[in-house]
Amino acid sequence: MRAPDFWFSDNPLARLLEPVGQIVGGITARRALKTPLVRADVPVICVGNLTTGGTGKTPVVASIVRRLADQGQTPAVVMRGYGGSLKGPVRVDARTHTVDDVGDEALLHTRRGAVWVSRERARAAGPAIAAGAGVLVMDDGHQHSSLAKDLSLIVIDGRTGFGNGRLFPAGPLREPIRGGLARAQAAVIMGEDRLGIAKDLSEYLPVLSARLVPGPERMKLKGQRVVAFAGIGDPEKFYHTLREIGARVNAFHPFDDHYSFDVADIQPILDEAFAIGAIPVTTEKDAVRLEPDQRQQVDVLSVDVEWDRPETLDALLDKIISGNKI
Repeated sequence: MRAPDFWFSDNPLARLLEPVGQIVGGITARRALKTPLVRADVPVICVGNLTTGGTGKTPVVASIVRRLADQGQTPAVVMRGYGGSLKGPVRVDARTHTVDDVGDEALLHTRRGAVWVSRERARAAGPAIAAGAGVLVMDDGHQHSSLAKDLSLIVIDGRTGFGNGRLFPAGPLREPIRGGLARAQAAVIMGEDRLGIAKDLSEYLPVLSARLVPGPERMKLKGQRVVAFAGIGDPEKFYHTLREIGARVNAFHPFDDHYSFDVADIQPILDEAFAIGAIPVTTEKDAVRLEPDQRQQVDVLSVDVEWDRPETLDALLDKIISGNKI
């Protein structure tokens, strides 16, 4: 789903839904505070958020996995496999598993290393370690306590922050802010900090700053006419990224996050692009949900994470890798 406009303002609908949000938030908070069922034999890093929707969490996971691998570690991603049917635990194989099996984000992570999917994340720890994982990196899971975490990072969108500060469905929050921050060891603000979030959070925990930067495909798209589509947490981010790299966006088609594309959804977009001599383009996450024939006809713009002070992140990682828990 895409975030409704009322999540980012104080309005009657948000106030009307607030009692429901208090109930949902209370349940989530109590679940998150339960004693972890499993403590793994290797360090566990959790990258999560306090809000629904796209904050840049998955690219942050990919960046951490790459940094750990560059340091000689053997990381494995552990995740629920949102949108997939397999309960797990199962190691994801991009050659045999589909989006319907394990979800789009799990397939995306396989490009960078081992990925394990399990509805109960703790159940994936043992098999992942037995297969050689020396560090487990959780994509999401801050609100779930089945697997003990050694380092929890909260990713926050610098443009939207915590929205109207209300709990779902009255606002974007999964749980109360204070309780969620109390279980984290650091926050990551993605993009320009337009709301002064770093200043507000610095008294609670260390704050890292990072941004999404477009991949090398940007050179091909610069100056070109494109027809774009995206089914991510915040599709407008993709639109603005295309504009920033100099692409001429003739049309943009947003879809809900994790939207299950049908051939009939994409063919009109391809026809529109080819009719005007434009390049059809989408995100990496969306590309894995396309049918193979249509995927070959669409260009993909990847993104990477650029850290303002990467040494700060490395220091956090080094501390848990060396056995000094945070």
